[in-house]
Amino acid sequence: MKILALEPYFGGSHKAFLDGWSARSQHEWEMIGLPAYKWKWRMRHAAITMADDVAARIGEGATWDALFCSDMLNLAELLGLVPEAVRRLPAVVYFHENQLTYPGAAETDRDLHFAFTNLTTALAADSVWFNSKYHRDSFLEALREFLSRMPDYQPVSAVDAIREKSYVQPPGIATFTPQSDRKPGPLRILWAARWESDKNPETFFSALELLQNAGVDFRLSVLGESFENVPAVFERARRLFSDRVDHWGFQPSHRAYSDTLCKSDVVVSTAIHEFFGIAVAEAVAAGAIPLVPRSLAYPELLGLERDAEAVVFFHDGTAENVADKLADWEKVIVRNRDPGQFASLARRNIRQFDWRTRTPDLDAALNEVIQVKRSRSTGVYGR
Repeated sequence: MKILALEPYFGGSHKAFLDGWSARSQHEWEMIGLPAYKWKWRMRHAAITMADDVAARIGEGATWDALFCSDMLNLAELLGLVPEAVRRLPAVVYFHENQLTYPGAAETDRDLHFAFTNLTTALAADSVWFNSKYHRDSFLEALREFLSRMPDYQPVSAVDAIREKSYVQPPGIATFTPQSDRKPGPLRILWAARWESDKNPETFFSALELLQNAGVDFRLSVLGESFENVPAVFERARRLFSDRVDHWGFQPSHRAYSDTLCKSDVVVSTAIHEFFGIAVAEAVAAGAIPLVPRSLAYPELLGLERDAEAVVFFHDGTAENVADKLADWEKVIVRNRDPGQFASLARRNIRQFDWRTRTPDLDAALNEVIQVKRSRSTGVYGR
């Protein structure tokens, strides 16, 4: 099958997802992507910009069997602008995030236009995919509450319409070869997340300060992408823990990034928002033990519902508890030097997200959408 992929924000996890899937897929992919810059403007103009690009490619003879896009695209708007051959294509939208439950500005400052874009995009799609059950359920619940606040003509039935065609399709993650033997030394702690407030760096660094004050020795790697408005706590932490830092900031290559993951003992998240948790999953695949909130998508990611033993990987969200848990892991990893059973338990629970598993599942799900649409219509789409 020939798939047209439209990604208004072709960077970060959005790019990694499409690159990872298309490189391994049985399908033939043609991608139209815009640089990952000024996301609000991308959501506003992408449908117009991409419709022109799509029309030009059709003029050159391009045909496709399905349309795949992310939540950053106004799909309903795009379908009103493209040639009929594209309007007939089976359309799948993938929700990496959404603009209704994504934390950010105060609710009074939230631009609800973007939430409506998510709504109309989901309604216009033939199939709506979410990267986690937590994401799907929290979005649909918030959408119903949001629509019920409208003064009249409340389209709350749209929530059920979207739910009926919604599916959980987690992304794939890169595979790593964990270090076979841990080298002696202090506990190696990893942060691997965007340098933004929704990842709650204040709690993370407060926990490390408590750990330091308690006399626990550790080394620190703080990875992740930073943007224009970096929380001030990062610069303060770099000074405070300067003699403990092994790596700081966005890594120059995938090799450097993966090497750091493979040499880490514990990957910590203190996020107040996480729709999936790719960075944590990749660190676990590389051999790190996770220490994450018992909320958001993390219990789902680490299989807590099906594996009670996984409870050891969770904290209660407070700096004090994070510090206590890290001190416990320091005793297990550094003093006993036998963390293998815990690392293996964590890797076992995220094995389902390996690209070798996810690719055939995603391909099969996309095939099903195409076949269902074809069975309900006549003709061969895009040809």
